Amino acid sequence: MSKEPQQNADLFRLMVERVKDYAIFLLDPEGRVASWNQGAELIKGYRADEILGRHFSTFYPAEAVARGWPDYELQVARAEGRFEDEGWRVRKDGSLFWANVVITALRDEEGVLRGFAKVTRDLTDRRRQEELLRESEERFRLLMESVKDYAIFMLDPEGRVTSWNHGAELIKGYTAKEILGQHFSVFYPADALARGWPEHELQMARAEGQFEDEGWRVRKDGSLFWANVVITALFDRERRLRGFAKITRDLTERKRIEALEEADLRRNEFLAMLSHELRNPLAPIKNALSVMRLSGVSEPSLDWARTVVERQVSHLTRLVDDLLDVSRIAVGKITLQRKPLDLSQVVTAAVEASRPLIDSRGHWLTVVVPQEPVPVEGDLTRLAQTLMNLLNNAAKYTPSGGEIRLSVEKEEGMAVIRVRDTGVGITADLLPKIFELFTQGERALDRSEGGLGIGLTLAQRLVKLHGGSIEALSEGPDRGSEFVIRLPLTAVPVSSSAASRKPAEDRPAGSRRVLVVDDNGDAAESLETLLQLWGHQARSALDGKEALIQVAAFEPEIILLDIGLPGMDGYEVARQIRALPAGRSSLIVAVTGYGRSSDRLQSQEAGFDHHLVKPVQPEVLQELIASAKPAHSGR
Repeated sequence: MSKEPQQNADLFRLMVERVKDYAIFLLDPEGRVASWNQGAELIKGYRADEILGRHFSTFYPAEAVARGWPDYELQVARAEGRFEDEGWRVRKDGSLFWANVVITALRDEEGVLRGFAKVTRDLTDRRRQEELLRESEERFRLLMESVKDYAIFMLDPEGRVTSWNHGAELIKGYTAKEILGQHFSVFYPADALARGWPEHELQMARAEGQFEDEGWRVRKDGSLFWANVVITALFDRERRLRGFAKITRDLTERKRIEALEEADLRRNEFLAMLSHELRNPLAPIKNALSVMRLSGVSEPSLDWARTVVERQVSHLTRLVDDLLDVSRIAVGKITLQRKPLDLSQVVTAAVEASRPLIDSRGHWLTVVVPQEPVPVEGDLTRLAQTLMNLLNNAAKYTPSGGEIRLSVEKEEGMAVIRVRDTGVGITADLLPKIFELFTQGERALDRSEGGLGIGLTLAQRLVKLHGGSIEALSEGPDRGSEFVIRLPLTAVPVSSSAASRKPAEDRPAGSRRVLVVDDNGDAAESLETLLQLWGHQARSALDGKEALIQVAAFEPEIILLDIGLPGMDGYEVARQIRALPAGRSSLIVAVTGYGRSSDRLQSQEAGFDHHLVKPVQPEVLQELIASAKPAHSGR
């Protein structure tokens, strides 16, 4: 052999012997160790003189030897030329290490097997790290899957669900099989989808790294729940988006408790307002009555006292009517008397009703109504009530000497009513909830603006019943407010406004026999006195039994009958009156605090001719009596 190849061979041998990170050694064809390098001694723990000539199965755990694994490795290497494996191996001290093993068959030029080259690398540290990582991932997976209070799942970059934990199934109702691969927008209500909210959430998370929100979400069964949502964008080392982690928590119960607390607070505030508003008119009524009881009071003083009582009773009536109207609308018990109208009729009625308050505050009112009709279909009384509430609201919240503008116009098939004032305006935080029940702005302790905070709620609900909409606009405090009502125009022609009804007091009524039945002694006596002052023959009864006796003896033409009577209610009294000869032709009028549609139907079935709700306006009662046909009797 020439000198140079021999030098190369020596260098190669020295290199192999000095390598420390790999165990490199030779096996003879039977698998006995034929060489041993420094790396083999360091990794396996044997010196060359301890291991040379021994079978390489010494390095294998007992279970591997029992199943013939060392022989299998040589068999594969002999057949295929090479074998690679990873597994546990044994050091001299009996400890195990995780090894990467490559066995290469060595053949001469004639193809005769001369032995095997075996390279072993100790991968115990890598194996330990991998095992720790695997265990960590497994623990994390188990943790995520077992969490019940949070929906924790992954989305791909397009927003499709790629993982699903137990909490997600409990909260959202979908099994993993049902939801994997679907877009996460399936959890959002229709209004959120319409404004592109799911896409907005991903866009914000992508731009900011994380996005958090609270809002309504949808379960599989279609029910809604209030959710706290955190979406985190997941990027790799090259800042490429790999997907999103999404955590959702069901806060419906917390939301419900907050709503109850807010409702309780608003209820308490309302009760305080109600107490104040009811006490205010009671004080002047009591004072006026004290004046009336004084002897020698002049007629002007009596007129003043009567005016005060009438005005304050009207105020109390309006408060009660508003409360009843809100309640009736809430339970769907209000019925609109729809007919073709010109909005000018509504404006006229509303302005007439609001004028005293507007004038008392010294406001300047401007009304702009088109010359041509603005036809709508609706209930004149209810629409006028709605517009009156807006005008009163403008008057109350505008400092004395302010300006109020009411205008009517047509816009794209809609009739538009605008009420604008120069008042205190509406703050930005109050504007979104201005139509909520009992909502009011800041008030002074004297509550000079008055009211229960239900006028705007009532206005909104009445407008909705007419198929319209109402919105509130304001540029902020001390910048005034504007309320805009939109109602559908109708093609039905509107007849000219009916002539004003002639006041009842101008109609000749004649003297009638009238029986008042009411368990409230003051109510019965005061109404009996009023009827007598009008020139009628009037008597009163405090219960049903007494009423039947009076009917038989007095033979009244008209019976004003309360329904909420003790013992025998008004319905039964009416039935028994109809069974009496003296009561068959009588006009029976319910005068009661029960005003629901079901109450009216029940009174009709019991034999009542009319149904009036307390307190009855004197002119309404006067007109009803005047229009009644005289009863024929033997008296």
